[in-house]
Amino acid sequence: MNTSLYPQFSFDIQVQDLESRARCGLISTPHGTVETPNFIFCATKGAMKALRMDMVKQTGAQIILSNTYHLMLSPGADLVEKMGGLHTFMNWNGPLFTDSGGFQIFSLGHGSIASEIKGNRMQKSSRSLLKINEQGANFKSYLDGRQHLLTPEKSIEVQMKLGADLIVVLDECTPFHVDKAYTERSMEMSHRWALRSLEEFKRRSKDTQALYGIIQGGVYEDLRKASTGFVNEHPFFGHAIGGSLGASKQQMADVIGMTAPLLVRDRPIHLLGIGGISDIFEGVSMGIDTFDCVHPTRLARHGGALVQPHLLPEDKKTSSREHLNLRNASYTEDSDPIDPSCPCYTCQNLSRAYLHYLLKARELVALELLTLHNITFMVRLMMAIREGIKQKTLPSLRKEWCH
Repeated sequence: MNTSLYPQFSFDIQVQDLESRARCGLISTPHGTVETPNFIFCATKGAMKALRMDMVKQTGAQIILSNTYHLMLSPGADLVEKMGGLHTFMNWNGPLFTDSGGFQIFSLGHGSIASEIKGNRMQKSSRSLLKINEQGANFKSYLDGRQHLLTPEKSIEVQMKLGADLIVVLDECTPFHVDKAYTERSMEMSHRWALRSLEEFKRRSKDTQALYGIIQGGVYEDLRKASTGFVNEHPFFGHAIGGSLGASKQQMADVIGMTAPLLVRDRPIHLLGIGGISDIFEGVSMGIDTFDCVHPTRLARHGGALVQPHLLPEDKKTSSREHLNLRNASYTEDSDPIDPSCPCYTCQNLSRAYLHYLLKARELVALELLTLHNITFMVRLMMAIREGIKQKTLPSLRKEWCH
């Protein structure tokens, strides 16, 4: 790691599991320390949907993520910088991660992975991406239709104005339906974008931020190997595994398995956009240090409460489901809390029946209560995983938490 580029940052591995690549460490930043493995909660537009930042902090959450693409469009990076940076603007005094906008390039250009799997690709008329080329991505704002050009330099400029502790190079996130030739060309362009991002980062010389490189290459082992070699050779603080991870959990595990072991071990490794419980255990066992995903908070807004397997209804205990759907009529007279062992306000004070009623009545407080629970659940999960690594009980812990 190039300490001269990142004088206020460090990554220290404290415990290494001898049975796997799982490890516990500390990522130190100017705004505090992140214990790893850990989960990064998404405050996409500079706000955690349904919760105040003090409530997020009280759950034990250590780090959050905001989105460069959305914030550059509104309220704009210049305004955020004028207001003292994103930490001050949204009153978050802990470590903060921003993505590059690259995922939005992917989703606007090709549709989401969920759409891919369902065979529901976006029609050309609904796409706001106009063109991706060597210069960057030209797109129309979803807010007012104005055209914007997001270049590697612009992405770094915006992220530095936002003031996040951990920032990311710009890349094109390719979908899995494209062929290997396209994936290789895209990866090579993303590497050139990464070098431009790195040069812009050095030019602006802000030692309160640290830069992550991104590994691309789709589902192809030789491309992933080439991309890991690229990021290893350059002075990034950390690495993020991105791009298409395949069309199934097994393919995703295969891609992570062919990527993570090749990365240098003295840098933190982030897995972009993954938040399923079983996926987290799989990633941790392969050496992933941090994860991010909207899943816990989005699930809450749809009436879902994350739980361990023993709290699922009998007919769901053998499924891959990881939550209770509190909109179901079966909870109308259920006097139990979501989880009696959970310390969150929701579980300590309210019944499933009351939460079901709130959802049915469309009371907004239901979204707050379920979001509070799901964030607390993920905080407890990551604490348990760290303890499991230290106590050498990760395999049995996985059986306890996974479905």
